[in-house]
Amino acid sequence: MGGQEDHDQEQSPILGRFSSSSSDLDHDSYEVVKRTGTTWTALAHIITGVIGAGVLSLSWSVAQLGWIGGPLCIIVFALIILVSTNLISDCYRYPDPEFGHVRCPSYAEAVRLYLGEKWQYVSGAYAYESFYGTGIAYTITSAGSIR
Repeated sequence: MGGQEDHDQEQSPILGRFSSSSSDLDHDSYEVVKRTGTTWTALAHIITGVIGAGVLSLSWSVAQLGWIGGPLCIIVFALIILVSTNLISDCYRYPDPEFGHVRCPSYAEAVRLYLGEKWQYVSGAYAYESFYGTGIAYTITSAGSIR
C-alpha cells in the first residue's frame, strides 16, 4: 500500500505519450492509437451528441411541422448526417480511406489536401459562421427558457 509496488507500475498520461521512438509513431509523425470502436459505439456517440443538444427543442419543432412534415424532416436530416459522416470518414486517410499513407487529423487539413488552401479558408469561414450562429441561437433560446 503506497510502497515500491506503486512506483513499479507504469502510468500513462491521459493525453498519451509524446515519445519520438519510431515504433510509437505512424509514418506521418502521429502517435499510433489502437482504435477499438465499433459501429455500435459510434452510433451511441452520435445519438448522445444529437439528443444532448436538441432534446428540448426537437419535439416542439416536430410538433410544429405536423405528422407528415416532422418525421419526413427527421428522415431528411438523418440522410444528410449519414452522407456528411461518410464523407468525413473517407477523408481521414489519403488516398485510400483505410490504408492511406497521409492522415488528416482535422477537417481543415482534409479540405486543404483535397481542395486546396483557398477552399480551406472558405470552409473555415463557413465553419466559424456556423459556430457564431449556433452560439447566438443557444443564447436566445436559453434566455427565452429562463424567462
